[in-house]
Amino acid sequence: MAEIRQTAGLTKRALAHNLGWHESKASRFESGTRAPSERDLRDWCSACGADGEAEDLITTARGIEGMYVEWRKMERHGLKWAQESVVPLWERTQRFRIYSPWLIPGPVQTSSYIKALLTSIRDRRGLVDDVPAAVAVRMEKQKVVYGNHKFAILLEESVLRCRIGGSDVLAGQLGYLLSAMALPSVSIGIIPQDADRSNLWPVEGFFLYDDEIVNVELVSAHLTVVQKHELAMYAKTFSDLAELAVYGVAARELITAAIDSLG
Repeated sequence: MAEIRQTAGLTKRALAHNLGWHESKASRFESGTRAPSERDLRDWCSACGADGEAEDLITTARGIEGMYVEWRKMERHGLKWAQESVVPLWERTQRFRIYSPWLIPGPVQTSSYIKALLTSIRDRRGLVDDVPAAVAVRMEKQKVVYGNHKFAILLEESVLRCRIGGSDVLAGQLGYLLSAMALPSVSIGIIPQDADRSNLWPVEGFFLYDDEIVNVELVSAHLTVVQKHELAMYAKTFSDLAELAVYGVAARELITAAIDSLG
């Protein structure tokens, strides 16, 4: 918005005056502290003699609203609804690239592990208790693992020792991970703790769906990335992380060692 105003040779005060706004309204729009309505965007472009740019601005604004969604908004109807909301994306994606520095990712989770995760989320965020229904939806989503979809999963070795749900739940989860490695649609790499991370240290966990969307889970919100240059950065980062990982027998040894450490 600032660029359009500056191109028109207008100060914020002059633009606000022309529109009958207080100058602070224009300032808040440009600083991002207040989101403009579609009417605001059309009026802004009209006052700047740039009516042709209004639709692009509106489209961008709509996209931004959907790119950053707070968990409290996404989960306001419960965890079951939140799980169902991503089913269409899972079903249409052919190639999944998943990097996780914290936990075993959804496509290869056991029901007990899922229950432990969702119970923690429910309690931490004060949500309605629909964990059993949400677990059922997530287990149903896992059917894509047995279809024509391809999964490349990278885990930091520390994930194997993060006791989500306690020792028994983790042991069962790691055992299932060994089984999942045998599926023709699944590739699992483990980045050893002693890998040289001088050039690329652990980053935020992310799901890359084909070459179209990246999802990142933040503490407070769910982030969706769709800009092509950003998607390329995530794809390159995944490729670089994959070079640090071990696979096959070496990966199995790390998983087995983690199981043995549980006693």
